[in-house]
Amino acid sequence: MSLQVQKVIHPEELDKVFAIRKIVFVDEQNCPPELEWENEDVSTHFLATNNGQPCGACRWRKTDAGYKLERFAVLKDFRGQGVGRALIAEALSDLPEDAHYIYLNSQLDAMSLYAKFGFVAEGEQFDEAGIQHLKMVKKV
Repeated sequence: MSLQVQKVIHPEELDKVFAIRKIVFVDEQNCPPELEWENEDVSTHFLATNNGQPCGACRWRKTDAGYKLERFAVLKDFRGQGVGRALIAEALSDLPEDAHYIYLNSQLDAMSLYAKFGFVAEGEQFDEAGIQHLKMVKKV
């Protein structure tokens, strides 16, 4: 497996990111499309490929609170092969030096993955697009 994650620069790469997110969030998880596409222009996007084939995506953006990692999506055929880990690592390494408060909203079954990168759950479980989540904050 030749796994690569790179920052999205070209519009055609962004189209691949959106296609992956549509399959995972809208088709598989039944998220409303209008909730799925927001803040795209203020986000930094990443695309994972395996042997050149798009297989995963994520993004980060600056919010009033700090830096939020979000929209982690890996196509079904590529799950359990380190794509999520590679996406998290690349997104974290791309954050500015002054990114002191880094957080995300994790689906419950992904929490152990984020925990490997120093994220700790905070607060109560909540519903986002019909799926249970917990806020996780990276402890520096």
